[in-house]
Amino acid sequence: MDAEEPSIPQNTATTTTTTTTTTTITSNNGNQSTMSSNTSKLTAPESEGQPVQAETDAKPAAGSHEDYHPPTSYLETIVHLFKGNIGPGLFAMGDAFKNGGLIVGPVLTVVIAVICIHCQHVLIACSKKMRDLRGDAVCADYAATVEQCFENGPIKLRGWSRTMGHLVDVFICVTQLGFCCIYFVFISTNVKQILQAYGIDMDVHLVMLLALAPVLLSSLITNLKWLTPVSLFANVCMILGLAITLYYALKDGLPEVTERAYWTNGSQLALFFGTAIFAFEGIALVMPLKNAMRKPRQFESTLGVLNVGMFLVSVMFMFAGSVGYMKWGEQVGGSLTLNLGDTILAQSVKLMVSTGVLLGYPLQFFVAVQIMWPSAKQVCGMEGRSLAGELIFRSLLVLVTLAIAELVPALGLFISLIGALCSTALALVFPPVIELIACSEPNKGPGIWICLKNLIILVLALLGFFTGSYESLKQIVKHFGEEEFH
Repeated sequence: MDAEEPSIPQNTATTTTTTTTTTTITSNNGNQSTMSSNTSKLTAPESEGQPVQAETDAKPAAGSHEDYHPPTSYLETIVHLFKGNIGPGLFAMGDAFKNGGLIVGPVLTVVIAVICIHCQHVLIACSKKMRDLRGDAVCADYAATVEQCFENGPIKLRGWSRTMGHLVDVFICVTQLGFCCIYFVFISTNVKQILQAYGIDMDVHLVMLLALAPVLLSSLITNLKWLTPVSLFANVCMILGLAITLYYALKDGLPEVTERAYWTNGSQLALFFGTAIFAFEGIALVMPLKNAMRKPRQFESTLGVLNVGMFLVSVMFMFAGSVGYMKWGEQVGGSLTLNLGDTILAQSVKLMVSTGVLLGYPLQFFVAVQIMWPSAKQVCGMEGRSLAGELIFRSLLVLVTLAIAELVPALGLFISLIGALCSTALALVFPPVIELIACSEPNKGPGIWICLKNLIILVLALLGFFTGSYESLKQIVKHFGEEEFH
């Protein structure tokens, strides 16, 4: 279990006092960062032992913990959320629509987007409920929230709390590091095409090695505040790259709608599900981004970071998928940039998008490191911040993602497998489960509507989980079989 986070200090008389509020943010394995602020406020009488619940606006104070991370603003957080969701998945939507069909693809994309965003709100609501129940000062992260829900749920489930928390950590690490592997594949595939356009024929595996240096340097940035300009520049690269890609697709007009499939068969829909859920899976970033904000309430409000950011992301996915499939049909690549040809402008787009993906690597990497580093530090017997140790650990982890990417260079299939296997569990399985547990009361269930809604989500999730994983693995085996044959 995580160490309990301190409640906000309380007073027993109505007085104007100046207090120092200390908020300890604890990651899944005990990594802590401390926020302190001096505030003058009128405190009302409190009953003994009754915690005061608030998401405070935090600033560093002299002598604060050395792991302190400066809080982020609304705009900084939306930049991170945007970058966390805009990556290879955006440019893979053309391939997704090829597997879904021109009518079924957009409809299912909207359905998946709505369900994913709803599940992110469910996670936040459950985390807030556990915070209030335990009297903590801040909301727990994803794994800790799942663990706390099971711990405070029905007696028969309480013994599973620690196991479920660890399971979520494993899925998050596999998903985030899977993203990082895909980033290596995406970058190297696009750079290889750029080099070929200028008569340089280089093996894709060698290109990955060349990409290691800039990826490694960007991965040594250790907190979200410092990552903001990196994420902002990455967003600019991705949006400009998408705009020019769509210009290429639209400049000569689109083929007749009748030339494209309106729907597809079950096996292709399974691949569509994996790619689409991969594109929308940003749930692992939700709690770290919310807890890092100066005003955490702005994250989940009606016009908050989550709703505004994900709406814009969804619109971009719909547009990229529809136009990409309409233009290139069955020849659409695992990334839209692979269909642009060899003109100078096309090569500049590939370079721009590759740069954007490269600079998005440290944000995905940050989440996995936040979970894994405290345990690694404990195993190695390190104490305190140990910056040198963390940088060495980060470097080794980057090398691991490079090695995996070298082994599985089939971009589209890799995206679909990660999406179906891990992203589905995180985005669509755990949130409904913990809501059912958190909303249950002694001798009373969570209610018919909550049960029905979550049952529908779970059925869809499990269907996509098993069929998507099976089809992706089958296609990967087929791909390597063909490579060996040739």
